[in-house]
Amino acid sequence: MKDGFIKCAAATPAVKVGDTEHNKNQIIAQIKSAAEHGAKVVVFPELCITAYTCGDLFLQDTLIKNALDSALSIAEQTSELDILIVAGLPLAVGSKLVNAAAVIKSGKILGFVTKSNLPNYSEYYEVRHFNTLDENTTVCINGADYPVGPNLIFCSDNIPELKIGIEICEDLWVTNPPSGKLAENGAVLILNPSAGDEVISKSDYRRSLVASQSARCICGYVYANAGEGESTTDMVFSGHRLICENGTALSESRLFENGIIYGDIDLNKLMLERRRMTTFNEFGNECKKIYFHIEVSETNLERKFDAHPFVPSDEKILRERCEMIFTMQANGLKKRLEHIGCKTVTIGISGGLDSTLALLVTEKAYNMLNLPLDGIKAITMPCFGTTDRTLNNAKKLVECIGAELIEIPINKSVLQHMSDIGADINNHNVTYENAQARERTQVLMDYANERGGIVIGTGDLSELALGWATYNGDHMSMYGVNCSIPKTLVRYLVKYVADISGTDMRRVLEDVLDTPVSPELLPPDDGKISQQTEDIVGPYELHDFFLYNFVRLGFTKSKVFRIAKQAFEGEFDSDTIQKWLDVFCRRFFSNQFKRSCIPDGPKVGSVTLSPRGDWRMPSDAVMFWK
Repeated sequence: MKDGFIKCAAATPAVKVGDTEHNKNQIIAQIKSAAEHGAKVVVFPELCITAYTCGDLFLQDTLIKNALDSALSIAEQTSELDILIVAGLPLAVGSKLVNAAAVIKSGKILGFVTKSNLPNYSEYYEVRHFNTLDENTTVCINGADYPVGPNLIFCSDNIPELKIGIEICEDLWVTNPPSGKLAENGAVLILNPSAGDEVISKSDYRRSLVASQSARCICGYVYANAGEGESTTDMVFSGHRLICENGTALSESRLFENGIIYGDIDLNKLMLERRRMTTFNEFGNECKKIYFHIEVSETNLERKFDAHPFVPSDEKILRERCEMIFTMQANGLKKRLEHIGCKTVTIGISGGLDSTLALLVTEKAYNMLNLPLDGIKAITMPCFGTTDRTLNNAKKLVECIGAELIEIPINKSVLQHMSDIGADINNHNVTYENAQARERTQVLMDYANERGGIVIGTGDLSELALGWATYNGDHMSMYGVNCSIPKTLVRYLVKYVADISGTDMRRVLEDVLDTPVSPELLPPDDGKISQQTEDIVGPYELHDFFLYNFVRLGFTKSKVFRIAKQAFEGEFDSDTIQKWLDVFCRRFFSNQFKRSCIPDGPKVGSVTLSPRGDWRMPSDAVMFWK
């Protein structure tokens, strides 16, 4: 359970209808297998101790007693295992027979959760055999009282995040599932023992239900369905099993294959999400809390962590996402230009990725407004570090778009400025670099004033996170179209435009994509770029991973390091990850003052650092993330 992870299992045993002894043995075998695998929670299908398809046999006293005896035997024979078990059975509560799930831990039955919604339509006729309980009560077994009812939550006495609620099969399919109430009462993990038959397309709907309910409740959801062994007199069962976390499927079985699936659910992440969402209600007084103890251990993580959280791995989704983001950026700029009645904009073009994307977005905004493209004043400002490659690409790009190209070399201006302040032009320090960046911003601002327009900012989200911008230099503009685009995504946005462009434009954009990321502030080495950003601040794919998990999810530094090692296995070693994680931490905390005064710009994703929106941080906060 280190870092909040808990390994859960969904199991489907091969049952025999009415043979509780056989079913018990199958269940125990899978419990032992799950425990050996490291699972701390395992859920079995609805009524699995008897099988779901017993029909009128459910009214036989012998079957009811055998089912309870088997549940007690399961508890006894798994008493040495540190795993919480949920298995379904018919349970007699006074004169009523209920469809229940026994919750077992450390040799004891902790309680029985009852099904609230009994289907009695189409192939289902549960009302013929079962009743529901409106409130919690107790059932006496061998002289001891056990809690039974629909409103029970099982809580770890030593792991605050581990609170388990249970709903059974049809309960998920109704208008107001019990899991909503359970979540409002603190349950972070929902288990569903189920026995839904398989018909065409039902698995798709089931998958969407489980995923969406886990998102709605901000919870982990473990769903175990009945499978092979159930009667096929009128139905077929597929054993469909799902483990989801806040809308994302962590694990899913193939249809018509009994067995066990596992998923590492991040309870810590779920609690952080709930704290973030002020509309998530947790009342905490409508369910009975039942406590159990579980040993704390480090989960052997099997789940995969996306090394590129801002970039979808599916090509189709990535293309759709790029189209949407590109359109959102353009719409943001379009609204600003409409509001101020501006028909002229000024933008600095370097031949690099960020300024290229900003120019492409500006072109789209102008097309939306039906404005002539020569109203875009694209200024290239070569200086000491500019290479022929980037300068030529900048010029070709502007030409392809049809904007007005203005070339203003700034060498003399910077030399004069350095002389004025008594700086040594041969000392290539931060003053040497920032003087160029601030001179470029001055040119852009003054040119915009002269033409009656505004300056379009080109800096991206990753640069804001790292403070990789010259304060009051490239840090400043009137509207920053890339402000919430991480560097790893900038590349794909430019590629998206390249793929839908004509030959000449595509060739230029492909060469821009192939050019090393550089501010080009130091003199070239034999005509080639000598200063590569990622050699200085570190790989952007690492920094974007750190950024997402720190800002969006609020993870601890040690947890981010742990999952980064798994996400980047074979690409970066532990020392490299630790080195750049330390750099990210230091730079992020020391550069908030730059983010506190950034220009307006559109939010396009779940992570943004705007001081007027998602991120409000004191500039002098102590660097506690260590």
